[in-house]
Amino acid sequence: MTNARPLRKMPIRRRNQSRQRRRGWRGRLLFFAVFFVLGLLGCGVAARLLAPAANTSRTSFDAILVLGSPADSDGNPPPEQLARVTEGVREYERGVAPRILLTGGAVRNRFVEARGMARAAEAQGIPKSAIFLEPEARNTIEKACNATRIMKAHGWRSAEVVSSAYHLPRVGMIFNDLPLEWRTHAAPPLAPESAVYAAVTASTEALKTVRYLIWTRWTERCEP
Repeated sequence: MTNARPLRKMPIRRRNQSRQRRRGWRGRLLFFAVFFVLGLLGCGVAARLLAPAANTSRTSFDAILVLGSPADSDGNPPPEQLARVTEGVREYERGVAPRILLTGGAVRNRFVEARGMARAAEAQGIPKSAIFLEPEARNTIEKACNATRIMKAHGWRSAEVVSSAYHLPRVGMIFNDLPLEWRTHAAPPLAPESAVYAAVTASTEALKTVRYLIWTRWTERCEP
């Protein structure tokens, strides 16, 4: 029976060099990952700065289109959703349009965004006869597309689109491909927002803008 040859240990110097090479590759990969993400954010920011805010100079419209955001876990409108509805109500009272179209389905929970917003609009004095709902959409493209179908069915050809300011550049890109006369209108927040919230929201929207431009614009193309 032959004795097994003892395993040779790698010299300490070679082991250190191997570890350094691995660390070097990890460092380079991390650098390129960070560079890639920053590049995407930069593209998104640039696209948002160039996004259209309107395709018409008109000041009155067939409808005020309010884009929804998720309700809270009890079905109540959180501040962002309430801010959008409240601004839509203000624009209605200013005579911008004779009706409000509220959009949004049940996304993060079982509560339909459009129905919650309708209750908030009625509580602020908007008559039921002036409120129309789109209760199925699950994202901004579907909200725009489904709302355009509803407007087309009623013979409405123009809309003021109300949403949060951070959301409007991507909204403008989406509506620019639709057969409507439109302009965007920002809903001011009901309370001051923190710098951290604003930075996170802007970064998230920049990435969503990039995703829209390179992917969802083509894969979720609207056919109203």
